[in-house]
Amino acid sequence: MKLCMIGTGYVGLVSGVCFADLGNDVICVDKDEDKINKLKKGIIPIYEPGLEELVKKNYKSKKLSFTSNISEAIKKSNIIFICVGTPTKKNSNAADLSQIFNVAKEISKNIKSFKIIINKSTVPVTTGDEVEKIISKKVNKKLFSVVSNPEFLREGDAVRDFIYPDRVVIGTSNKKTNKVLKSLYSPLISKGAKYINTSRRGAELIKYASNAFLATKISFINELANLCEKTGVNVEDISIGMGLDKRIGGRFLRAGPAYGGSCFPKDTRAIVDTGNKFKTDLSIIKAVIKSNKDRSKLLLNRVSKILKNRIRNKKICFLGVTFKANTDDMRESSSIKMIPYLSNKGAKITYFDPTGYKKEFKNFKNVFNAKTIKEACEDSDLIIIHTEWNDFKTLNFDKLNKKKNFFIYDMRNILQNEKIKKNNKRYFGIGK
Repeated sequence: MKLCMIGTGYVGLVSGVCFADLGNDVICVDKDEDKINKLKKGIIPIYEPGLEELVKKNYKSKKLSFTSNISEAIKKSNIIFICVGTPTKKNSNAADLSQIFNVAKEISKNIKSFKIIINKSTVPVTTGDEVEKIISKKVNKKLFSVVSNPEFLREGDAVRDFIYPDRVVIGTSNKKTNKVLKSLYSPLISKGAKYINTSRRGAELIKYASNAFLATKISFINELANLCEKTGVNVEDISIGMGLDKRIGGRFLRAGPAYGGSCFPKDTRAIVDTGNKFKTDLSIIKAVIKSNKDRSKLLLNRVSKILKNRIRNKKICFLGVTFKANTDDMRESSSIKMIPYLSNKGAKITYFDPTGYKKEFKNFKNVFNAKTIKEACEDSDLIIIHTEWNDFKTLNFDKLNKKKNFFIYDMRNILQNEKIKKNNKRYFGIGK
């Protein structure tokens, strides 16, 4: 099939590349010409394991192409995916849908034959209705079908999640369109993916509901971790004991910092905003948002206690600063709150992240990017494992840091060095 992916962020690029790898002809479109030129050279704008190899492979085979010419891409394609950003509006909880609607206007200018238009971006309920209205102002409704097909890709595991999805959700009442899309996704269905055909609004809400529920699981276990620290219980035992119940499941029950990234923060806010528009109080999700907002404060309080309330002039090392491992995404990472706070309190901060320097900290004079783990840890008073990169799991901190008295705060409970973990005076975990 001939596909067009409008937007080359996580969703558009990963989906486009994977569809090409399944044998489809895919055109990835972005208005950023510099990004398009880099993609043609095999330079990937995001860190995502396995993606670079697939881009190079499918671009070489000519199953995948890149362009900034949206008009030509639309005309050459049968199925058009809208994969642009839906960030939170300034001074509001609502999703900013301006990019979605601008793309819809561009599509309406270039439809000469029947097109299936798929909204793959995360959008509030009724967005598909609005997209249909915009296009129908210039195009006969017989010439297009608007569908909601939400993505469920985890950053750091996006390629695998696309190839081996739990489910494929298609929101359309058009039988012919549904048949075409079931055929498009047939290679994934044959691998065990559940195919769900629902209403367009239903598909839109499934995505928001899923993210809100996963955010709730994270906040829930984080709050239990607080209780575990007060009662002398190991939160990891609680996670295992709960997770073995099939009604609950073990995924997203790992205590740690506040959730971040491109999805959970904005999507929980957006679904609350949608609830307000439809006069429905989503009190549980509101509580989740508040709990997550408070999380960094609680962790910073514990940092202060570990250092006996003496933060000034202390050297603090952060291992990992992205919101999760296997991604370079800094969006709403808890480190963005924690590092400036500690810096303003007079601490000298050195961080190491496998994905390199972060511009988010460039305006802080006493925040430094280390090129190696050893450079980051050396002479530190406190080493904080902030992100669960595999690189940090088996480190020998006594070799990395010659200082006799230093502390380790493992915010992900990943450290496998039993000798250090047994030294309660030096090692601190989450929920234990």
